[in-house]
Amino acid sequence: MKNKYKMIVDKYVDLIRSGELTAGTRLPTHRDLAASKRISLATATRVYAELETMGLVSGEIGRGTFVREISLPPGHGIDQHDVAAGIIDLNFNYPSLPGQGELFREALRQISGSGDIESHLRCQPHAGRLSDRQIIAGHLSRGDFEPKADNVIIVNGAQHGLTVTVMGLLRPGDVVAVDALTYSGFKVLGALYHLELIPIPVKNNGPDLEALRQICRLRHVRAIYVMPTLHNPLGWVLSHEQRKEIVNIARSNDLLIIEDAAYHYLVKTQPPAVAFFAPERTIYVTGFSKNVATGLRIGVIICPEVYRPALERAVRATTWNTPSLIVSLVCNWIQDGTVSRFETLKRRDARERQRILKETLGHMTCLSHPDSYFAWFPLPEDMRADNVVKVLMENNISVSTAEPFCISQNVPQAIRLALGSVSYENLHKALQKVRNLV
Repeated sequence: MKNKYKMIVDKYVDLIRSGELTAGTRLPTHRDLAASKRISLATATRVYAELETMGLVSGEIGRGTFVREISLPPGHGIDQHDVAAGIIDLNFNYPSLPGQGELFREALRQISGSGDIESHLRCQPHAGRLSDRQIIAGHLSRGDFEPKADNVIIVNGAQHGLTVTVMGLLRPGDVVAVDALTYSGFKVLGALYHLELIPIPVKNNGPDLEALRQICRLRHVRAIYVMPTLHNPLGWVLSHEQRKEIVNIARSNDLLIIEDAAYHYLVKTQPPAVAFFAPERTIYVTGFSKNVATGLRIGVIICPEVYRPALERAVRATTWNTPSLIVSLVCNWIQDGTVSRFETLKRRDARERQRILKETLGHMTCLSHPDSYFAWFPLPEDMRADNVVKVLMENNISVSTAEPFCISQNVPQAIRLALGSVSYENLHKALQKVRNLV
């Protein structure tokens, strides 16, 4: 026979899935649930925790526990699914340019007709071939930031680079400080590898660094994860001073710094990378998915030599090596200037999309950077993000709530708009519907 706790959970599941408890319904407080069902407060908390794990409710500090909209199609959260025909996708960014397909075809022809084609059929060094690492190191050099080939590890995309970093350098239970709103892919890694992610509050267009100091005083923090250039989802670019202060805190508390630079190419003029200020403790991760093509899963780790063996072991354990055929293609494009041209064109494209955003939304509150492919849209106090996402989907527009990006329990009522995957016409059309709804 089921215990009482399980019976209560099952009853709520039935009520929510049948529609008797509709999206947005506020459930009893933990104390009221305990009293009405004659269970302990700890058991009531366990009931809501299981319902939240199942994705049926969400708890908000100071507001209560609410029924979530479960009829939303997959994809409004952290998991990626195929977007149905006719849907305007403002959920994920797949920035591409006209003519890339033909360039890809020609690049494959060139590779097939030159050099030792059979070499691509053999396994490669875990970190990648030296000649490829030299080319990539040169491409990523800017100003005084000049990574060496011996510090480069080629991986299968920036997400794989983050995965390799977590696998190789962190352990289950390690405490990692992250922005309270952060890249959803790192949040997923934290859960998979049982890291404790501690949220750093946001202050003045960046992380609250005094709060970070306090976190380090109270907890044994192992690492900090930062996105100093074009933070996803908030779009900030940290100043020279903010970057140096992060380094000071990291050195004072012996923190590993994980620097995510996936969107750095969009900002033409920016302060030096955090890795420049603290090369001895920074793992710099970037890739060629956003600036070249999302299907070319090529990423890069720049690391101190002391960490290289552990990171190479993690590459070996996951993929052995990145396919050399695609690495050669990207390196050829670096050498002939194609990658630089793509980056220039995508900078223009991102600015045009931001112009459309500002023009369409007018004076509505929206956090973004003029060079970014996304925008953060806080909702009015009387609106819930789940309901907004549902209505937009009914209008064939897919967006994300704040939940996939949120580390703290208090999830803000906001949506993230990814601007890079649709035509200008469809972007304008979708943003008009967002404006009219909100």
